[in-house]
Amino acid sequence: MTQVKRNPSMVIIGAGMTGILMAIKLRQAGITDIVVLEKKGSVGGTWRENTYPGAACDVPAHMYTYSFEPNPNWSRFFAHGPEIRQYFEHVADKYDVKRDIRFNEAVTDAQYANGKWTVKTNKGETYIADFMVCATGILHHPQFPNIAGLDDFKGAKFHTAQWDHSVEISANTRVGVIGTGSTAAQAIPELIKTGAKVSVFQRTPQWLMHLPDFTFSKTSRKLMARFPIITKIHRNTGKFFLEHFFTKAVTGQFIQKHLLSFLCKANLRLSIKDKVLREKLRPHYQVGCKRVIINSTFYKGIQKHNAELITEGIERITETGIITKDGKHHELDVLVLSTGFNAFNFMRPMNLIGRNNLHIDKAWAHKIKAYRSMLLSDYPNFFLMLGPNTPIGNFSVIAMSEVQTDYVIKLIDKWREHEFDEFEAKLQAIDDFNAYIKEGLKGTSWVGGCQSWYLDADGDPILWPYTWQRWVDEMQQPQMEHLNTRSF
Repeated sequence: MTQVKRNPSMVIIGAGMTGILMAIKLRQAGITDIVVLEKKGSVGGTWRENTYPGAACDVPAHMYTYSFEPNPNWSRFFAHGPEIRQYFEHVADKYDVKRDIRFNEAVTDAQYANGKWTVKTNKGETYIADFMVCATGILHHPQFPNIAGLDDFKGAKFHTAQWDHSVEISANTRVGVIGTGSTAAQAIPELIKTGAKVSVFQRTPQWLMHLPDFTFSKTSRKLMARFPIITKIHRNTGKFFLEHFFTKAVTGQFIQKHLLSFLCKANLRLSIKDKVLREKLRPHYQVGCKRVIINSTFYKGIQKHNAELITEGIERITETGIITKDGKHHELDVLVLSTGFNAFNFMRPMNLIGRNNLHIDKAWAHKIKAYRSMLLSDYPNFFLMLGPNTPIGNFSVIAMSEVQTDYVIKLIDKWREHEFDEFEAKLQAIDDFNAYIKEGLKGTSWVGGCQSWYLDADGDPILWPYTWQRWVDEMQQPQMEHLNTRSF
């Protein structure tokens, strides 16, 4: 007797880029019992949270879209934050995703028992599901610096991911920015444009690559809307560049690695005229060890008369400014913290509890790891999207999520066909996968002698060390011998 194909109940946590994608793809696969729990009041994830001036994507805009929903209307080569958020709002509306979203409902607890996930929220609601998908993203918990006196500052103070737009910044404002990473490189030039006196406190200089940003004219956008092949060419060109240049450069391919190094070093040499400033901005680690910053505005901005680069370490923060280790007190009206995110939180601070009451903090007490970046042992019927070792050298996370989503649906389809009732990664499979990753990391730029958010507590990068195509190929089909399955 043929069994009827099951329709699983699904809970998706997060309505950012990946959560929207997952809801769309599940519906297209015929799965209709879907609840998306979103902690804030709108979709967009990263692009809803980060509203700092100059916020933009460092992946070419036509590649930073879902493959099934191209956007011929991007106004710039590198799309800016508000436009990207508008795109995700558009997709959520077009595919009617919002009917499944419970907004302003943060997950507090999720526990697996007796073949089901029980998910509780801050609204006191409880959801029961066959599968749970954590689409909570990588960089969404702001990290604050451990600097003496941080709480003493009496002026306006905020993290770039929590930008306070009520604070007026003008020519009379003294602004201090702590940090010079990707976000700071975008925000600092915008602050400088206001005429404010901007003091940039740099701990570690960054390698920057110059790729010019440019606008798409109304005519070119009309042509792309009328002839989709033009948009597709833009997308494929960006994909080819990232896949065959950037990704291969940071994963150790000889030609690309040395070409990227040459371009970044030449950019510094040609852009910064003052030798003293140039040396302050010169990193002493190999190109690619930290994420290479695609930027065409920072070097111009930092040379303006109202900008100052400060490389002496910070001694402490006072009520009115910052004292550096040379004893100088820098008076400030506004303090901006561009100090990154807690990249290893993933779904936390949620209480995630698997089989036998295993809390995620205990499971990850010694090492954060997952099989294929997505599956954990003792957490059956659970998927962690964009988990450890997902980030792939400056590639589009949308493309990564699409590959992972297809993998998820292939596993769920086996459950729907009654091949098993629950599955989880074998411990040996997790260990083998992480050994495979560690072996590949040996020749990459990420072990090039720097500190970065890529590194875990053991100093191991949480990145994929091989090519994009190799990752795609290895994610084509689930290897069931690496999983424990069980039928009730």
